[in-house]
Amino acid sequence: MDLSTGILFWGFLIVYGIVMYVISPKTVSVGGVFRGEDRQGRDANPWMITASIFIAWIFAKSVTNAANMGASFGIVGGIGYAVYWLCIPLTGWALYRLRRKFGATSLVSFLTEHYGVAAAFCFSAAILVRLFNEVWSNTSVVGAYYGDSGTAPFVIAALLFTVITVAYCCRGGMRGSLITDVVQAVLFAVLLIGVLMVVVPMNPIGDYATSGVWSLEGGVDFIIGAGLQCLSYGFHDAVLTDRGFLCEEKKMLKCFTVAGLLGFVAIVLFSLIGVHAYLNGISYAGSSAPVVVAQSLGIMAFFAMAVIMISTAGSTLDSTFTALGKLTARDLPGILGHEPQNVRVIGIVFMLLFAVIGNLPMIMGADIIAATTISGTMIMGLGPVFLMHGVVKPTKIGFMLAFWIGMILGVWDTVAPATLAFMNVGTGSYANFLGVNLWGAIACWAAYIIPGLIGQVRDAKRGIPCDWKGLSKDELAARDAEMARLAEADQASR
Repeated sequence: MDLSTGILFWGFLIVYGIVMYVISPKTVSVGGVFRGEDRQGRDANPWMITASIFIAWIFAKSVTNAANMGASFGIVGGIGYAVYWLCIPLTGWALYRLRRKFGATSLVSFLTEHYGVAAAFCFSAAILVRLFNEVWSNTSVVGAYYGDSGTAPFVIAALLFTVITVAYCCRGGMRGSLITDVVQAVLFAVLLIGVLMVVVPMNPIGDYATSGVWSLEGGVDFIIGAGLQCLSYGFHDAVLTDRGFLCEEKKMLKCFTVAGLLGFVAIVLFSLIGVHAYLNGISYAGSSAPVVVAQSLGIMAFFAMAVIMISTAGSTLDSTFTALGKLTARDLPGILGHEPQNVRVIGIVFMLLFAVIGNLPMIMGADIIAATTISGTMIMGLGPVFLMHGVVKPTKIGFMLAFWIGMILGVWDTVAPATLAFMNVGTGSYANFLGVNLWGAIACWAAYIIPGLIGQVRDAKRGIPCDWKGLSKDELAARDAEMARLAEADQASR
């Protein structure tokens, strides 16, 4: 970078940090820190939650991956990566059901109650891996706009960005994350439209729609694999699931549905930047499609792309840190029945700790797409647990079998993928990804369902009632009537 460019880029990063810190409120209540409540103790506004889910899931790594997939497979690749966003409505529906029928107040407490302490700890460990991945994968994307991977500008920018984000998270907690997410969502939308207005007209619209080949080898293997991962992917993302308990159930479901559909559209649109590279034979080897395309369009386009990445990375990273604070300060002690007095301090300490260790893969130059595909494979066993709970009898053995089959396959596929080549489906770039997730999903679902069915048969023979099915329709109706009465009384008192 020359001097003027350096001032523009580094100056923006500093100004961004100051603005985010200033607009993040100094949150003092526990409800504000962990539930996003305002100073009057009221739930977060549903539209604020929708915007937060939308932008928190527009990861810097994800928009980069979407563009890279578009550059590799045309529109097929862009749609393939966007499929992941369809897990948001599915996750919202599952959380809605668990809250209504089973009284869930968080996924960790739900697992503790129905599957035991060991299951809750296993789940929490998977969440920690996910949150760890979110740190380095997003800071790496920001660093790439300041220098090549491993160089001093790359590392300094990534670490400065981390310091900025963790600072306003410690100040505002979940409430601060929600407010800054709204600003970041608006910034992302405006700049995305601006960039697309420059890039898209460079090729006929029809060329974008017809780019790529709809075959397994042309990227359809990734689409199917991503669809299979959608059955479980959302459940291990505390950034997403924490927002499933911030407002009334029906409002929450609408938030998740709208955010997921908007995210799907946004990712497809962003992938057009990569499709442009695909159509024009632009290579992004050693970098990323957004970086290469933006550089080809001049310094202001490159700057706009950098701002998009900083805003999307910031929205995800602040949500990651707040989720981490809640997990370590409230959820993990809650598994053992403890409620620490200094929960905010504990949360801040772990946020700072993860800010340090979470950047080690970034410094070592890890591949960011691995943060998505690997973690998605490892947790494929969570799908049947949360989607089939109460459909078949929940059992501890069913949870453990499903969870560890997915975890072992995910780790195995990371360490020695060649040894799992017999599972491949097709011959494309993602033949192994599809095969492991297809056969693995079948194994995980069978491992959860079969013990449950066996338990049901045993209970029927012994005359044991099916009290694991949750609230009945009549009980739900009575519950809804009582909640409506309480809401009217609360409104009248105000």
